[in-house]
Amino acid sequence: MALGLEEAFGAAGEFGGGQRRLAALLVLLQVYVACQSMLIVLVGAVPEYHIDQEGIPASRAELAKHIHFADNFTSIVTEWYLIEREAYKVSLASSLFFAGLLIGNITFGPLSDKLGRKPVYISGLFFDVVFGYVTALAPNYDVFAVSRFFVGIVNGGMALVSFVLTQEYVGKSFWSFTGSLTNLTFAVGIAVYALLGYCIREWRYLALVSNTLGVIFLLLSFMLPESPRWLYSQGKTAEAEDVLQYIALGNGKERLNLKLKPSAGTFRKDESAPGILNLVKHPVLRWRTIILMYIWYVCSFVYYGLTLNAGELRGNLYLNVALSGLVEVPAFPLCMFFIEKSWSGRRKTMTCFLIFAGFACIFTMFLPTNAGLLLSPTLLALCGKMMVSAAFNIVYIYTSELYPTVLRNAGLGVCSMSCRFGGVLAPFVPSMKSLSPSVPFVVFGISGLSAGFLTLLLPETLNKPIAESIEDLQSPKYQVLKNEEAGQTS
Repeated sequence: MALGLEEAFGAAGEFGGGQRRLAALLVLLQVYVACQSMLIVLVGAVPEYHIDQEGIPASRAELAKHIHFADNFTSIVTEWYLIEREAYKVSLASSLFFAGLLIGNITFGPLSDKLGRKPVYISGLFFDVVFGYVTALAPNYDVFAVSRFFVGIVNGGMALVSFVLTQEYVGKSFWSFTGSLTNLTFAVGIAVYALLGYCIREWRYLALVSNTLGVIFLLLSFMLPESPRWLYSQGKTAEAEDVLQYIALGNGKERLNLKLKPSAGTFRKDESAPGILNLVKHPVLRWRTIILMYIWYVCSFVYYGLTLNAGELRGNLYLNVALSGLVEVPAFPLCMFFIEKSWSGRRKTMTCFLIFAGFACIFTMFLPTNAGLLLSPTLLALCGKMMVSAAFNIVYIYTSELYPTVLRNAGLGVCSMSCRFGGVLAPFVPSMKSLSPSVPFVVFGISGLSAGFLTLLLPETLNKPIAESIEDLQSPKYQVLKNEEAGQTS
């Protein structure tokens, strides 16, 4: 008897030993992604310095003679004298990385929907490693900044596709688990990078060691199979069956007699694959996409703003960066607990986390900077970081469930694109503290509150079937669900 895709996953195993190994590789990849994303926090850190003459010397050669940096670490600031009038270049390099992420998210999502998840992912990881070495060996600031832009393109695109691939290897009931684990590992990756930075004080060696992690993951990634969900959505049922057999054998099961039903969303050879325009054409997906784009923008804006601000906080630089990562760890069990409960689900949980993050940031303006540890702005900023990372965690899972398979990567790509606008703006917000120390936190707080209330306009996806094609959104089972929801709310 022919099986549907979810039934076939039930037969092969939803999260057996084989799938755990595949997911573990892609989840651990987030340590490398985190090192690349946070590179500028330590590589662009400004040590204490003093200039032994009145005024700022006009030329770089003159400045080099009169400036004295604290000698406990090096960075692009100490090598290329990026201080005073040149200080903006550190934020610019960071923004170029996020601008690259934006382009990577626009291009890699649709590319992997058309060409397949695995080839696009491996190509992205290969170029990520190549440009990562260019960053570490850059002879001047211009080469460094351009290499960060290209690292952003391939790092952002590759990370997006690897996330989708992780989700599509496992049964739907484990999506929230693998999604949360991916984001948790990114947080641990920030702490790993802080530890590397503490041990390696020379910025070029730090960049080289951080990038070498990518070589290991690249070599291991060649053993990954293509996504069975992508193959099925493309009408390649025989190949999807082969991958499911491979997964079943990896899970320790006997060879199964798997036969898949033809996919409802299969398109003929003369038809084009659903593209980004379908997100605008379809009224249900249009409003969903607009709201999700704003939520992703805010999550990224607040998340990266607070993370990059960790280097600006008082106290030990490496400890602050490590804490900004480790504070996300409690967000993982919190998410797993609340998003699976029928009384909270995805929507209400994300709303609460965003609103709490907003309030945590706004309350910092009422605290004196010299308050004790329990009432310090640093602690509230870390609480805000934990809440927004929980929301960021959920939005990946939630967005995956709100789009049909044929448009899932395009939908995630568009949302990630808007998310990167937040990343591009975030590096400049900490510099607004020249107006008042609380201004950056107020900006983050208002953004968090607005996104939290907008989340209430989205439908709940907990225990609802996943759409494989655009046609599924109009199929009777989805209409029944909508009617049931309408009956429950009335």
